[in-house]
Amino acid sequence: MKFLFAPDSFKGSLSALACCDLLETAAARVFPGVETVSVPVADGGEGTVDALLRAMGGERMRTKVTGPLFEEETSEWGLLPDGTAVLEMAQASGLPYVPADRRDPRKTTSLGTGEMIADALEKGARRLLIGIGGSATNDGGLGMLTALGAVFTDRNGNRITPIGGEMMHVAKADFSGLLSGLKETEITVICDVTNPLLGPDGATFIYGPQKGATPEIRDELEAGMAHFAKVVEKAMGHDISSFPGAGAAGGMGAALGGVLGAKLKSGIDAVLDAVDFDSKLDGVSLAVTGEGRMDGQSVRFGKVPVGVAKRCAVKGIPTVAIVGGIGDGAEGLFDLCESTIMTTVSGPMSLETAMRDAAGLYASAAERLFRAIRIGMGLGK
Repeated sequence: MKFLFAPDSFKGSLSALACCDLLETAAARVFPGVETVSVPVADGGEGTVDALLRAMGGERMRTKVTGPLFEEETSEWGLLPDGTAVLEMAQASGLPYVPADRRDPRKTTSLGTGEMIADALEKGARRLLIGIGGSATNDGGLGMLTALGAVFTDRNGNRITPIGGEMMHVAKADFSGLLSGLKETEITVICDVTNPLLGPDGATFIYGPQKGATPEIRDELEAGMAHFAKVVEKAMGHDISSFPGAGAAGGMGAALGGVLGAKLKSGIDAVLDAVDFDSKLDGVSLAVTGEGRMDGQSVRFGKVPVGVAKRCAVKGIPTVAIVGGIGDGAEGLFDLCESTIMTTVSGPMSLETAMRDAAGLYASAAERLFRAIRIGMGLGK
């Protein structure tokens, strides 16, 4: 037998790496000598760098960057053996860097994300895989593009401070000074968001409130974003606001896709392709995946367990998801391949307890799973 383990993290309690370790231990206890392959995965958010470094090897890099509030922060990213740089926007411009009482997307910048990209280019990377979840910004990529050499000026020719609240004052965009390495760089953006840049389904209206945008701030930012998009469109010669995903990460999707020519790709598919997941399925008898909570949104939006199950279905490999909790619609997984779902929660308990004891609960669930499989193998003999 050969088992493949491809879990996502349990946010705030267990990393994907820890889940793999627990699965390997439980499998060895119930099936001594079983062959296992661990491929910790993520969908472009927290843990993507860790997952890809574990799966492919490579080097963890650190870059001093300008945080969303212009304070110095240290971002971590991965340089894979094939030269691909794996970056998480949240490492440089993430919401956790902004205290709750200071959240105002008019005052935050994506400069740090651009600085991280620039460092990756300087170190020779010519393929970038960028996860853009968890951002604190709503500046249309103004800060990121500035860090990469673009120049934005007001009507008096003065350079614009690259924050969301200054988008309205951009009179001219000049992209002639963009880093030359960008022309020969392939950029893939991990993005499960399909929102356009503007309007009621756009970046500001949908995602602005979680970054601190009150209705008044929201209206100001939306007007600024619309103006900024027009200025950039004039400079680029094409619209950057309407394609699916342009509204991701406060308009970072528009800047990366519309200005830098990046390809936006489903999070789990981008990660599974990066680790050459399909080739790892050869000879696999069972796949185990999972996430912190699985429900109808996991199925509808193709989160990690669903992405893994779809790949396994092609080769007829049954898939089990170990999850912290099950919500309505999770059974949609059963329609994708031979599969089932097992929870780590073993009795009535608070969320706090479940998160505190996550490792022990997960280990117990993994052992129960493998013992059930061993029983099933003996049926009918």
